[in-house]
Amino acid sequence: MKCVICKHGETQLGKTTITLERDHLTLIIKHVPAQICQNCGEEYLSAATTEHLFKTAEDVAQAGAYIDIREYAVM
Repeated sequence: MKCVICKHGETQLGKTTITLERDHLTLIIKHVPAQICQNCGEEYLSAATTEHLFKTAEDVAQAGAYIDIREYAVM
């Protein structure tokens, strides 16, 4: 797909690291699948991936964690 940010690059499937912060929690998830612009590096996540990340963050927050680093995994 054409990048909507730089308008020049095309995206390719790759992996990225996402950091989510909420209240006291910092959650880092590595190797998240994303479409990444080859020109500017902008990252695009699918709706399903975003939903999964938010669910994971909610679960980690409810467990009372302050810092959590994990690999992306669909369960």
